[in-house]
Amino acid sequence: MHISAAFDSGNIEVLDASDPANVRLNIRMDAGDEHMQWFHFRVAGAAGEDCTFKLENAHKASYPTAWPGYQACRSIDGETWERVPTAYEDKALVIWDTPPADLTWYAYFAPYPLERLNQLLATAQHHPLVHADRLGATLDGRDLDRLVIGNPDAPLKLWVIARQHPGESMASWWMEGFLGRLLDESEPLARKLLERAVFHVVPHMNPDGSVRGHLRCNAGGANLNREWHAPTAERSPEVLHTLTAMDATGVDFCLDVHGDEELPYNFISGAKGIPGWTDRLEQLEAQFQAAYERANPDFQRVHGYPESAPGEANMTMCTNAVAERFDCLSMTLEMPFKDNADMPDAIVGWSPSRCQNLGSSVLDAIAEVVDTLR
Repeated sequence: MHISAAFDSGNIEVLDASDPANVRLNIRMDAGDEHMQWFHFRVAGAAGEDCTFKLENAHKASYPTAWPGYQACRSIDGETWERVPTAYEDKALVIWDTPPADLTWYAYFAPYPLERLNQLLATAQHHPLVHADRLGATLDGRDLDRLVIGNPDAPLKLWVIARQHPGESMASWWMEGFLGRLLDESEPLARKLLERAVFHVVPHMNPDGSVRGHLRCNAGGANLNREWHAPTAERSPEVLHTLTAMDATGVDFCLDVHGDEELPYNFISGAKGIPGWTDRLEQLEAQFQAAYERANPDFQRVHGYPESAPGEANMTMCTNAVAERFDCLSMTLEMPFKDNADMPDAIVGWSPSRCQNLGSSVLDAIAEVVDTLR
């Protein structure tokens, strides 16, 4: 047996792999040594063997309370990911499996390779209403790409961003579903929206962290979703470039797409608690959420984060900073690493295809509020 993680989004440290029944592993920390939880590794030469993989430092993860009830993901082709028996025991995350192929991959959630992102961008740019540009460079010198979809002179500017936290790969699968429907020239709702608004889409805010196998941080150890108050080129250029572009266009709507380690639900976290919160923004958010729930039962409005008290919102976060700066409807969408507890699937749990469907459905919710954003 050989275990490796020397690939895009790979993350594991091998302590001892001499005994398939007791494979000892550790999750590697993000840059800055403050966060870790994402893992992604390949097992070679163990087909048909009963294996026990123990991630021994799981108790030191950023969210150790997320492990109970969690099931790891397994694939033999990088496309289809299934859940395998997993438990949190004696401070370790223990995965039991019999690898079905000579090469088998395990991950915290179905990874979204950077090459797939590049293919998504390449395909999107052929749409007649798409202009692809580069907002700037990341700390590792990678491109921060944006898709401008629709007429740039349209009265409404709608921003959709994803993957500030690189380990939340469900956000990229969501983005694929969202763009697939928005760019479908035979989709009447998409055509109607593009007559009214222009979309500014940043499909991947943190490619450095993703390639490095990080959970939350960029190459310099910055949590991008805590940098929106004062981003710098030295620490958080990804946020600086995006916010600069937002200032240039204005923002009438912003959706920041994430994943949540602990809560087994899809939900919205809004900007209530910012100094400039108004009844108008509250009504818009409620209208959007109700429409999203009608469009896709995988979305719900019962479970989520506690609302901030008036004036006590964390202004370092994208949703709050953008809502205050532009007086606009700004929200964070959270998806689970585990499953949707309201509609569970024992085989795949919350999965790439379900993420894609939720991304597609958001057009219905946007259409519900687009005419009243201003």
